[in-house]
Amino acid sequence: MNTVLAQRELPSAQLIQLVRGDLTAENTGAIVNAANAELAHGAGVAGAITWRGGPAIQRESSAWVREHGPVPHDRPAWTSGGLLPARYDIHAVGPVWGSGDEDAKLAAAVRGSLRVADELGLASISFPAISTGVFGFPKERAGMVMLGAIRDYFASSVSILHVVRVVLFDEATIEAFTVAWAQWT
Repeated sequence: MNTVLAQRELPSAQLIQLVRGDLTAENTGAIVNAANAELAHGAGVAGAITWRGGPAIQRESSAWVREHGPVPHDRPAWTSGGLLPARYDIHAVGPVWGSGDEDAKLAAAVRGSLRVADELGLASISFPAISTGVFGFPKERAGMVMLGAIRDYFASSVSILHVVRVVLFDEATIEAFTVAWAQWT
């Protein structure tokens, strides 16, 4: 069972939550997959999503790439949630640490995911700690960038989203994002 660790309401009325748990168990309008540009879902968050969500997610992802090409940081792809509780899976491409301009790329992936959720007419979305696994982005820094991008998106956009959850699985990531949360203004 997923547990809310912290939450705050933004001036624009969105509820932002830091959650300990399993992203694939989230019953939000969409979950965000930490994807690569080719949407080849093999390991990490992507692997867990396709394992639990079923083969439809990979089939739809492959079709997306055939039609649209590789997914850029600022314009995530989306598929159904397959067998997941979430209706949609938004595939956000975060940066590989050391590729250059990582903070801007991660912020673009977060803002792009929020924009796609708005375009899909969703009220809620759940994020993982994008790029902090095999892509090597430092966890606390990722927390600061992601939380800042969420705040900035709602400060500058009219949105129908009401709940944004950042779902964290392991203790090191929870600790890092908790530090980022405490510094978030």
